Amino acid sequence: MTELKKVLVTGGSGFLGAWVIRRLLAAGLQVRVFDIHGRRDTVAAINGVVADALDWRVADICDASAVRAAMEGCEAVVHLAGLLTSACSADPVRGAAVNLMGSLHVFEAARQLGVKRIAYASSAGVYGPDHVRHPWPATHYGAYKLAVEGVARACWAEHGLASTGFRPYVIYGPGRDSGISAGPSLACRAAVRGEPCTIAYTGASGLVFVDDVAQGFELAVREPLPGAQVLNLVGEVADMQAVIAEVKRHVPDARIDAQGPPLTISPDMPEDGVASRWPQGQHTTLQQGIAATVDFYRAQQRAAGVGV
Repeated sequence: MTELKKVLVTGGSGFLGAWVIRRLLAAGLQVRVFDIHGRRDTVAAINGVVADALDWRVADICDASAVRAAMEGCEAVVHLAGLLTSACSADPVRGAAVNLMGSLHVFEAARQLGVKRIAYASSAGVYGPDHVRHPWPATHYGAYKLAVEGVARACWAEHGLASTGFRPYVIYGPGRDSGISAGPSLACRAAVRGEPCTIAYTGASGLVFVDDVAQGFELAVREPLPGAQVLNLVGEVADMQAVIAEVKRHVPDARIDAQGPPLTISPDMPEDGVASRWPQGQHTTLQQGIAATVDFYRAQQRAAGVGV
C-alpha cells in the first residue's frame, strides 16, 4: 500500500473535522480540507493558528469534478461532509444530494484515483427507536447514512475498495455547537459563561467524546481494515439528568435543564468500539469528557479576559 502522507478531509471545517485534523497533524500527516465554505473558526479553536496554513479547497460535495480534483495527490480520505438530521428533514432532496450522492462522488473519485484508505462518517441514526441489531432508520438522515454503508459494501464487492465507516451516537466535546444532539456540549459552554441552557432532548443516549471518534478516523486511515467495515461507537450511555449533574459538579450554579422528546435511536445499541479493531483505541468516560469540555471553555474565557 502507498505510504500515507496527505489526507483529504471532506467537511473538515466542522466540529468533528477540527478534531480529526488535530489527530492527523499530530501524527505528522499533511491535511487538505474540502468544504462548501472557507470558515476556519472551529478548526482554529481546536488547532490554533495552524488552521490558516492548511490546504483548503472550497467547493460543493455535490460537484463530482471538484471532489476528484481535491482528492488528487492524497493517499487517504476522511469523509465527513454532510447535512445533519434537521436539515435533511427540512429538505430531503437536498439531503439526499449531499449525504448520498456526495458520498458516491467520494467513493468514485477514490476508485478512479487509486486511493485505498477510506474512512467515512455513518451514524447511529441508521437504527430506529426499537431496533438495535437490525438497522431501521426513523429519519431521512439515518436512511441516507444506511444507503452510504450499502455503497461502501458494493464498492468492496465490485471493485475491492476497502473502507471503514463509524456509527457514533451523540458526539460531544469542545467545539460542538450545532444539531439537536449538541445539547450536552452547549450545556458545558453555557455553564462556564454563566448563561442558561436547555438541552433539546430528554432520556438516555450514548455519549461518545469527540477525540475518541477522531482517533477512530485517524487509525482507520493509518492502519486500514480489510473489507467494508462499519463500527458502532456508543461511548457511555447516560440520561440527560446525569449529564446535567456532571456539569453542575464542575459549575454548581449552572442553569441547565432538558426538555423535549428522546432521540429516535434506542440507547441499547451494541458498542463495537475502536479498541475492538485497534489495541491502542481509547475510551473517555463521561466524567472525563465533561471535565475536558468545561476546562476547554474556561480556557477560552481566560484567553478572552473574562473571569471564570
